[in-house]
Amino acid sequence: MWRLLLILALAVPAAAESVVATRTIRAKAVIVPEDLTLVNAELPGALTDLAAAVGQEARVSIYAGKPVRPGDLGPPTLVERNQVVTLIYVAGGLAISTEGRALGRGSAQDTIRVMNLGSRTTVSGRIGPDGAVYVGWND
Repeated sequence: MWRLLLILALAVPAAAESVVATRTIRAKAVIVPEDLTLVNAELPGALTDLAAAVGQEARVSIYAGKPVRPGDLGPPTLVERNQVVTLIYVAGGLAISTEGRALGRGSAQDTIRVMNLGSRTTVSGRIGPDGAVYVGWND
C-alpha cells in the first residue's frame, strides 16, 4: 500500500512559478523589480525567473496580470533614432571618429545606419557597449 502512495506522490507534477506583470508595462520601458511578480502557476511560455527580466526593455506592451515571455523583452536601447552619436571607423591600428546621426534605434551589438554629419554619407555600423557606433569593427 505504501508503495502505491509513493508512486502517486511522485506522479503529481511539481508546482511551477511563472513571471507576470504587476502593472501595465509600456513598450520601450526598462523593467524594474516592482513591475513583476511570481505566481504559483505554470503558464505556457512564461519566464520562471524574475532576474532574467529585470533590467531588460519591453519590446511590446505587457498588461497587468499577463505572463512575461522571453520574446516580449530585449536588451535596453543605447541609441535612439535621430540621436547624435560618435561614429568611429576602425581598421587595423587606425581609428577615426566623427559625429553622426542615428537613422535607427538599437542596443549593444545591433547594426544600424548612421549619417555622417560631416560628409552626409550614410554608413552601417555596430553599436558598441559605450553607445558609439563602430564602422569597420571586427569582433
